[in-house]
Amino acid sequence: MSTPLTISVDAMGGDNAPNMAIEAINLNLARHPGVRFLLFGRERQLTPLLEQYANVKSVAEIRDTIDVVGSGEKPSVALRTGRQSSMRRAIDAVGAGEADAVVSAGNTGALMAMAKFVLKTLPGVDRPAIATVFPTRRGRTVMLDLGANVECDENNLVQFAIMGEVFSRKVLGLERPTVGILNIGEEDLKGNVAVKKAAAILQESNLSFHFNGFVEGTDIGSGTVDVIVTDGFTGNVALKTVEGTSKLFSYYLKTALTSSPMARMGALLAGPALRKLRKNVDPRQHDGAMFLGLNGVCVKSHGGTDALGFSNAVHVAVELVRDRVNEGIKKDFAKLNADFAVNSKVATG
Repeated sequence: MSTPLTISVDAMGGDNAPNMAIEAINLNLARHPGVRFLLFGRERQLTPLLEQYANVKSVAEIRDTIDVVGSGEKPSVALRTGRQSSMRRAIDAVGAGEADAVVSAGNTGALMAMAKFVLKTLPGVDRPAIATVFPTRRGRTVMLDLGANVECDENNLVQFAIMGEVFSRKVLGLERPTVGILNIGEEDLKGNVAVKKAAAILQESNLSFHFNGFVEGTDIGSGTVDVIVTDGFTGNVALKTVEGTSKLFSYYLKTALTSSPMARMGALLAGPALRKLRKNVDPRQHDGAMFLGLNGVCVKSHGGTDALGFSNAVHVAVELVRDRVNEGIKKDFAKLNADFAVNSKVATG
């Protein structure tokens, strides 16, 4: 890119802010040299932190903001009263063209409401969707929506499929991603009206991905498809179930490996393999949920994350910008609309 890429950071968002935001940027300096940062937050707290990280200080600029959106604040209230908050001003920087992307670990509902209000949606997109990447037996799978839209119709699901496919192709490097709709069974007769109609639309489209039909919950970890599409209610339940199961597995594994002297000796011998396993199931390694469909890049980090998790969210934001994901979404929506226009003309004779 001809000009340095700039990331806008809501430095006050999250349980461990602002320390973890500065530490996260420090972790990203070697990974993304040349990237600059706008830090929105309380200057009196951020300035001493930057003094501890000279390398961060050289690539970051503080924008003093006193107000902070609370973790339990209603999105409508935050949108109305939080115009001078660190979250809103960080988003405004993207809307004004000062930054290429915004990253926050703050209130999810408030972030979505503000980002949609300021950045608007891409042409053809009715509702943005929260997407993230799951580790699977085959590699990585994109899943959306994860909570932005509790109720969805068939058009929303089709739009999610397109956005997820573009992300999978652009960021994960898959030439022709496979897409599936999450359902209670693989049979065509199962599911509600929305998923059935969405499946019919995708089967008739001439888009660049392969529509695999319906997939079930067990297919998430198996990596049956590259993109899993669902409504926000189901997606959020699935996400929390996966996270809870991962923590339960880690708990049982730790308990088993410390249950006796022999078990502890075995754990010592298996140390390298266990460290690899811990890294693979560590949710911080996969932090960074994307708000796909916005006319700008917005990434949400987990509210309880630490510097490692937030640094991965920053990495996701950089990749979304550099891979020009929004431009790809625009192109695929234009193709879908063209297909519908041709099919309508043929149908009407």
